[in-house]
Amino acid sequence: MDERMKVFDEKMTKTYNNLLSEFGAIRAGRANPRVLDRITVDYYGTQTPLQQVGNINVPEPRMLQIQPWDTSLLKAIEKAIQKSDLGINPTNDGKVIRLVFPELTEERRKDLVKDVKKKGEAAKVAVRNIRRDANESFKKLKGTEVSEDTIKELETQMQKVTDKYIKDIDSAVEEKSKEIMTV
Repeated sequence: MDERMKVFDEKMTKTYNNLLSEFGAIRAGRANPRVLDRITVDYYGTQTPLQQVGNINVPEPRMLQIQPWDTSLLKAIEKAIQKSDLGINPTNDGKVIRLVFPELTEERRKDLVKDVKKKGEAAKVAVRNIRRDANESFKKLKGTEVSEDTIKELETQMQKVTDKYIKDIDSAVEEKSKEIMTV
């Protein structure tokens, strides 16, 4: 791949990976430890990711169990989960915290699918904006030692890369939508 294209390809990769991490945080009725990825706990004055302060297990399909290495953190973890946008009340038995995910209603599933499609659309717009920036940077090469054929070739390659990412985003949206709608 041309050096001039690598920068834009990396930006598109970051956009795609960001979309996947956003999808990981959307709960689909089943317990998925990734919904806790964005939650941080006050650990001796430092905001620390939840995964770094204890074990997270999935003992049942709709339950997450968090076992902190330091039991003095139970209250802080509970507070962090309640402050988050998960919408689930944690239960604390003095040793572990349990999160029970309620069954999603049909209406809620449809709302989540709309949200997934919206995020997918935003990612596609971001990818197209990166393509536009790339093409503008290629056009600026006119009048330099770079031939017009080379510029056209760069634009063609950029379009192929863009198409690939758009296709990847579409399939990720499709996959996540299917996961959400599966009862």
